Amino acid sequence: MDSGVLAGGGWTGIRCGWARIGVEFVEASDYEPRGEDKAGGTHPTPTNSPQRKQLGVEHTLSTPLELDHIPLQIKKMVLQIRPDNAIPHRLVSAAVLGILMVLLQGPTEAQPSPGYYPSSMVRSTPFSQPYSILWGPQHQSLSADQTALTLWLDRSSGSGFKSKRAYRNGYFGVSIKVQPGYTAGVNTAFYLSNTEVYPGYHDEIDVELLGTIPGEPYTLQTNVYVRGTGDAHPIVGREMRFHLWFDPTAAFHHYAVLWNPDEILFLVDDVPVRRYQKKVEATFPEREMWAYGSVWDASDWATDNGRYRADYRYQPFVSGFREFKVAGCEVGALASCRPLAAGPGGGLSAQQGAAMRWAQQRSMVYYYCQDGSKDRSNYPEC
Repeated sequence: MDSGVLAGGGWTGIRCGWARIGVEFVEASDYEPRGEDKAGGTHPTPTNSPQRKQLGVEHTLSTPLELDHIPLQIKKMVLQIRPDNAIPHRLVSAAVLGILMVLLQGPTEAQPSPGYYPSSMVRSTPFSQPYSILWGPQHQSLSADQTALTLWLDRSSGSGFKSKRAYRNGYFGVSIKVQPGYTAGVNTAFYLSNTEVYPGYHDEIDVELLGTIPGEPYTLQTNVYVRGTGDAHPIVGREMRFHLWFDPTAAFHHYAVLWNPDEILFLVDDVPVRRYQKKVEATFPEREMWAYGSVWDASDWATDNGRYRADYRYQPFVSGFREFKVAGCEVGALASCRPLAAGPGGGLSAQQGAAMRWAQQRSMVYYYCQDGSKDRSNYPEC
């Protein structure tokens, strides 16, 4: 028996000696609606495409798919068999499901190398060396060797930790893995802040993994608050959001903030995804801050602006933290103390810049400077 997966020429299918089951597909741009479908029907017809005569039984689908961000329409599902053979319906269903899975996976675009890896320059430490429990101790679990911390949120509480020392700049990183399934409203955060010292007028640098509903990706939100903009009414945020190029529920990935006197870098697995520069004195955080991590209920805004809220039928909501890395200039350090460089020559290299453009072009879904509803007077740096 000859078997295998067939692909190419707009056709993907399975051949098993005596039968062929497959799906034809074309790019959505090759379709235009028929007259009766122009108002939003679901039966597109390819333009300038010759009719193909298929042997056997034909089933036409019109389900829109998205393969690696390229909209596709399934054109035709075809079953061809020899007249003297019959295939059980269960076999047909299994084969068709397998083909659809292949299509949905699609080709993946490799993450580019930034050429510079700041996480490799900072040693991981046991949790209790730089951090201590801040709140929700009954919702934390620390491994015996103190290298892995688990936080969870349920109806009664979330949990958080805080660095023991304050810093005026530095590299702050941690590897995080979040929970799959229904996690709407849940915020897994790693951030710098001084809100306990400057209540109502604080600074903050955020890395937040915002929960979602099944079938939709997590959102990575980066944000900067300066001198009380996070305490204002309305809040003046400087958000940049991403739908990551990987599944943050499948494995641990390293998220980091590199806060220097003249810029802030947000990094994911050492790829710079955002660069926030000191263009205006009043829009850049300069006061000392502590590093924090937490899991908490942000239902009012986290998922689709609060449309989907935390549903505690799915509790607990669990997030893992490990590879704790802190390297910065503490408050009181000598003036000669210098933070980790952003790139091999001090600033971002051309290779890092290319990697950042790749991340933003591929994965960025929101940037505050491009939001026409914002009051531009609040954002002179834009």
